[in-house]
Amino acid sequence: MTVLLSTAATAQDAPPLEVNVVGGTNAVTAIAVPLMPTSSIADTEAGSTAALARQISSLIASDLRSTGLFTPLGPDGIPGYDYAQASAPAYATWRSVGAAQLVTGFVDVNPNGKLTVGCYLHDVAAGRELIHQGFSVAPADWRRAAHKCADTIYSRLSGETGFLDTRVVYVAESGPKSRRIKRIAIMDSDGSNHRYLTSGSATVTTPRFSPRGDKLVYMTTAGRRPRVMIMDVASGTERSLVPGLVLTFAPRFSPNGRQVLFSMAAGGNTDLYVVDADGGIPRRLTDTPGADTSPSYSPDGSRIVFESDRSGTQQLYVMNADGSGQKRISFGGGRFASPTWSPRGDLIAFTKIASQFRIGVMTPSGGAERLLTDAWQDEEPSWAPNGQFVMFNRIRQGSTGQTSLYAVNINGGNPRRLPTPQDGSDPSWSPLQR
Repeated sequence: MTVLLSTAATAQDAPPLEVNVVGGTNAVTAIAVPLMPTSSIADTEAGSTAALARQISSLIASDLRSTGLFTPLGPDGIPGYDYAQASAPAYATWRSVGAAQLVTGFVDVNPNGKLTVGCYLHDVAAGRELIHQGFSVAPADWRRAAHKCADTIYSRLSGETGFLDTRVVYVAESGPKSRRIKRIAIMDSDGSNHRYLTSGSATVTTPRFSPRGDKLVYMTTAGRRPRVMIMDVASGTERSLVPGLVLTFAPRFSPNGRQVLFSMAAGGNTDLYVVDADGGIPRRLTDTPGADTSPSYSPDGSRIVFESDRSGTQQLYVMNADGSGQKRISFGGGRFASPTWSPRGDLIAFTKIASQFRIGVMTPSGGAERLLTDAWQDEEPSWAPNGQFVMFNRIRQGSTGQTSLYAVNINGGNPRRLPTPQDGSDPSWSPLQR
């Protein structure tokens, strides 16, 4: 894609205070997203420019709604505008429909066959343009242009970096609860462009993106032995991370993508190891009796958070990247699992297990614990690349074991369900696409 235009006390002192922010609300902004015009209707391999303009406008509105910060008006049910008004709208019209902000743009086809998608944001009350940007894409990539436009608007109005032009990898589940077929699937953040990466002949879990989004690590039980695999997303080629009959699981890339952190069971103990992503001899990081697993690097690669039952129950620990300085950070009752460090480095998301399984966050020192969800069984958190949303899987109570993917804002609000063609678990959010 080518951009054309731009303008406290320590955790040992006392159990941390637990705060429940479930059901909190954010102020929402009414934002008009009318149908984009085209200078002339032309056919492309993805449809006419008029049809694409409607689809792009609708997707921008849907993306903005998904953030929880905006109430989009349109594209249907509100006035349109002509091509010249993309950059010079009649602000009085949009004040009359109750919009605080206005998104305009256009869709054109170039002589080389590519689309140009214009994207403008206006402050209706002040009657002024806030941003203008354009994207040149192949017609088949019109969704990327819409996501990029929505990300630009979200960033300008929220002050946060975008997260909509991303992908999600997860475990697609089908079949009865006792005999689930599990395949790795990948899709855009809005559920489109869905495809399967594994066949379902072996059970798979915990797929995780590399920092560039071009590779995955995951665990498979092919041959009845858990082992970590590494896959190239584009080609689908895969190989064992650590050859041989060793039991490996819970993998995650380092922030630079050069190493993979994982758990390995050997000699009656489960410890954390690190190995070069291209292969090599694993280096052991922990050696305490018990099971150490679910490791996750801090964004600068200097520290690791993980779960361990060395104290008798599942709890969270942090340590330096070389294994030194191991320290427990979770206190206050219950068990803690599946920790993952925020891309910002300020929070760690986790699953808290008490009477329910709930998603929460805390600081890397173990303070300011907050629970974000309140359902029967929410597990496996994964951060959006901007650190403002956490995706997770929710298991419905009952005999079916139905699982679905949800995302929640760390500042509160109701979780939003992500569309998947089948049950879904173990999500991983990609970095922003390049």
